[in-house]
Amino acid sequence: MNDLATPTEPAAHLSRHDQALREKAQKLLDHADVRIDGDRPWDLKVHDERVFARAFAHGSLGLGEAYMDGWWDTPSLDQFFYHVLGAHLDEHLRDFDALRAHLRARFLNMQRGRKAFKIGKAHYDIGNDLFAKMLGKRLVYSCGYWKDATNLDDAEEAKLDLVCRKLQLKPGMKILDIGCGWGEALKYAAEKYGVSGVGVTVSGQQAQFARDLCKGLPIEIRLQDYRDLDEKFDAVFSIGMFEHVGWKNYRTYFEVCRRCLKDDGLSVLHCIGVNSTPSRPDPWIEKYIFPNSMVPAAAQVTPALENLFVVEDWHNFGADYDRTLMAWLANFDAAWPELSANNPRYDERFRRMWRYYLSGSAATFRTRRDQLWQLTLSPHGVPGGYRVPR
Repeated sequence: MNDLATPTEPAAHLSRHDQALREKAQKLLDHADVRIDGDRPWDLKVHDERVFARAFAHGSLGLGEAYMDGWWDTPSLDQFFYHVLGAHLDEHLRDFDALRAHLRARFLNMQRGRKAFKIGKAHYDIGNDLFAKMLGKRLVYSCGYWKDATNLDDAEEAKLDLVCRKLQLKPGMKILDIGCGWGEALKYAAEKYGVSGVGVTVSGQQAQFARDLCKGLPIEIRLQDYRDLDEKFDAVFSIGMFEHVGWKNYRTYFEVCRRCLKDDGLSVLHCIGVNSTPSRPDPWIEKYIFPNSMVPAAAQVTPALENLFVVEDWHNFGADYDRTLMAWLANFDAAWPELSANNPRYDERFRRMWRYYLSGSAATFRTRRDQLWQLTLSPHGVPGGYRVPR
């Protein structure tokens, strides 16, 4: 039992109200083949009976916070989420917190001005020590490409090379990385393809790390809002940044890409997406992991591209994100003793929060509810057609 939890009475001695909530929860979980206090890896182990009231009152936010507080456990979080999300049980827990997150995303532009820098401070500035341990050889915080890879490091390098090949990079080109993270993609492109480049990020820690990483290479790293860019490049790309743009800014994003791309250049957008109607932000993810973020729907992306770009290729390898996230989780678990010993911010509640985030995300891709897209775009269409690298 987790030491954060305060155990309550056994189920046999519950009040009528608590017993009714437990039975209601089990009836719902039956649709996902999950048992309360069962013995399978994906079954739910209850440490505090208040978890049911909290989940029914606050949906995913209540369930996630109850896990962080040690009120429940499961031997395999990713398998638990795989069953729950596969059965779409989350759709039965719509609540005020979910509605509020949806309305904020629908009617407010939470990604403009100073708000655009909130995600950098809240998530990417948590600590380079955490990401260095979790992400492996390269600090690449996005889906690896596992087509011919058998480990995380090779999958991430394969992804970087795939982007470079899709952009048809050649020595002497100047490229732009919107949302450059820790600079790994620019470093790889400069070393392997002989290009120079500019990277922009809203994370101060990422910017400083990227400058140190790319020292000696023809790479410039800027702490800058991408909307302020107005200069020409031979190629423009973005890896794992578009999820922070917000649907009200999709058109602006592609206008910036077009403004900065030479007429004969190519652009690659690497992002998470959904093929259903526009998704609602998850309240727990919004509060604890990615504030002001939004997964785009295809129906939102395509209008934003109209009369700006030809879509040369739309590549989906979302199933690879499951393997990537599980590799990150394994790295995180292995590094936890060292991380927690050296940084007081990484307490038990943080550990549970981070495992919940990685496990739930892996299950989302495993159920194919989220996708991973790479769009290759050209301003006027590649003469004779674009030959798609895979």
